[in-house]
Amino acid sequence: MLRLWALGQRPRIFSCRSLHTTTVNNAAAASDTTSSSAPEWTPTSIRTGLIARKRGMTVMWDDHGARFPVTVLQLENCQVTANIQTVRKDQSEYHAVQVAASDKREKTTTKQMLGHFKKAGVPPKRIVKEFPVTPDAHVPVGTTLSAIHFVPGQFVDVIANSIGKGFQGTMKRWNFKGLRASHGVSVSHRSAGAIGAHQDPGRVWPGKKMAGRLGGERTTTQNLAVVRIDSSLDLIFVRGCVPGVDDAHVMVRDAKKKMTSVAQVQHAKGETDKVLPKGIDIMPFPAGTREMAAQLPPIIQAPTHRRSPFIPRS
Repeated sequence: MLRLWALGQRPRIFSCRSLHTTTVNNAAAASDTTSSSAPEWTPTSIRTGLIARKRGMTVMWDDHGARFPVTVLQLENCQVTANIQTVRKDQSEYHAVQVAASDKREKTTTKQMLGHFKKAGVPPKRIVKEFPVTPDAHVPVGTTLSAIHFVPGQFVDVIANSIGKGFQGTMKRWNFKGLRASHGVSVSHRSAGAIGAHQDPGRVWPGKKMAGRLGGERTTTQNLAVVRIDSSLDLIFVRGCVPGVDDAHVMVRDAKKKMTSVAQVQHAKGETDKVLPKGIDIMPFPAGTREMAAQLPPIIQAPTHRRSPFIPRS
């Protein structure tokens, strides 16, 4: 099904609470997902994302021996709890897949959420989120998602709460360069400088970049490359760093810029060979499940497409 997943070589194993309230219409979504023919991915399709835990960072080496940093994300029994379909005020339809992850005890779960999880046929979860999708990308309720939902070689966006850094100055918070470190400045090299203006306006404008609390807010890191998948441990290795502290929940989805938008633009141009990144033929659709993972190698790694950094340029 996937060119990358058909590679015969198997790499070594690398050691290493809120619910968005909306109207849930399971009956309408179930009629779409129970069609006789299995849905296929199209360049206009938008798949659901996953909820993972950030386990930490480590390093890997590519085919040329170059070292690069990666972040390890792990799925914890990530399952679909609902399919959402509502009509907006402008009469457009909103479709989403509700995903929950990380099992928890019934004792610490509210009765309302216990009924919601019981209806979906899944154990109680710690975190529930929903991902907007296209009408053809609904996933049956109760489906257990796997790490093979993402293909090595593709790009993803990771959403999480950034690390809180407390009260910080203007240089760290807004990347100000500071005042002169030589003549004319006395013990105020890292200060913000003057904030006032002339008699007109005679005040400080709202939103002025000044010292204050930094971090601890929802942020998105875009266009991170997936370099390895371990379906036996449900690990996703992404190149680079992601927001959040270790063991924090993060949301992972197909990159909007390098995956979704590029696929739609290239499809409109008729360039079918450039719809997906190099080496990928098709995406698991509507989602990568554990049943699909059982038919594929447990560890899949993306090949290195760039030239060797150790060869001098001619």
